Amino acid sequence: MDLLDESVVPERAREIKHEAREFADEHVAPNAEAYYESGEYPWDVLEAGMDAGLVAQDIGEAYGGRGLDLAQVLAIAEEFYRADAGIALTLQLASFGCEMLERYGTDEQKEEYLRPVAENDQISGLAVSEPETGSDLAGMTTEAEKVEGGYEITGEKYWVGNAVEADWLTVYAKTGDGEDRYSNYTLFVVETDSEGYEAEHIPEKMGMRASKQGHIVLDDCFVPERNVIGSEGGGFYVLADFFNHGRVIVGGHGLGLAAAAIEEAEAFVHDRNAFGRTVNEFQAVQHTLADMRIGFEAARALNWRACEKVANGEDAGYWAALTKTKSTEVAVDCAEKGMKLHGGRSVLADRRIARVHRDARIPVIYEGANDIQRNLIYRQSR
Repeated sequence: MDLLDESVVPERAREIKHEAREFADEHVAPNAEAYYESGEYPWDVLEAGMDAGLVAQDIGEAYGGRGLDLAQVLAIAEEFYRADAGIALTLQLASFGCEMLERYGTDEQKEEYLRPVAENDQISGLAVSEPETGSDLAGMTTEAEKVEGGYEITGEKYWVGNAVEADWLTVYAKTGDGEDRYSNYTLFVVETDSEGYEAEHIPEKMGMRASKQGHIVLDDCFVPERNVIGSEGGGFYVLADFFNHGRVIVGGHGLGLAAAAIEEAEAFVHDRNAFGRTVNEFQAVQHTLADMRIGFEAARALNWRACEKVANGEDAGYWAALTKTKSTEVAVDCAEKGMKLHGGRSVLADRRIARVHRDARIPVIYEGANDIQRNLIYRQSR
């Protein structure tokens, strides 16, 4: 049975799903273990993804992309993350933040910054989290001070994908001190070769090692006024809208990981013998596999429903929070059950199930930790 079958996928997203699967089978899965072990940035796979038209192609055709919609990007995410989460994250972070620039930026900004990313001449990134602040978007302390001709940004950012590798980042910084704490933040395009911008990779992670995150120090980093995205003080609201779309895609990250865990578990128990029969013949094992399937199918149905809701602007925050929470937690549950079914073999570093187990712990945190998602679900369901 094909766990990631196309029956729930809108017809418009099926062709790109097939492209993504073929690419993942040829370029991602065969390189997954090597890049996990080395922890190096997978430039060769990224370049192959660019050549295949599967990187940064959510950017509109007017600026050189394919104009892929939310469902098409979700279809890609499922397939890439099933093959390997670390490489997949690198592929999907290559245009991170561009959606906000395309929606709220000026024509000049789009031409200068979006086109090179869509044409795969540059990569981008998004800098929001800080060393002491993650999910509290209205609690960030990095400041942008207004000066002649623009702003000087001072502060630190953490967990920034492509902090070292990117050509430019979308940076979220405080520009006001008003009583409405949500109107005190602004988004900027910051070129990574700017004076006052310093970045280094953070210490190595236990999972998704082929994706590199960084620590940025901004020291009076000058940004011209023309690099403000949208309006001053509107950054929180732009970012919140962006995260609704992103959380649907992160749900796809969870689905791909859950599918990988189920595949590994089923293959192992059908090949493993114990007490004179294959392990899959034991009822307890069958029930565990059944529970994995129940969780996975429920999450996938929700994820694709949420995709349409968010794309249509129907209670987007609510549906995005629901599906991000459910799909990523199902991935953790399936990975843990898969580890259990592998027994002692599960702790071997070269086992795919061990890699999936480590990787699955990460999406429950990024794009807003799941406890925060539960707050959003409660508030927006009333």
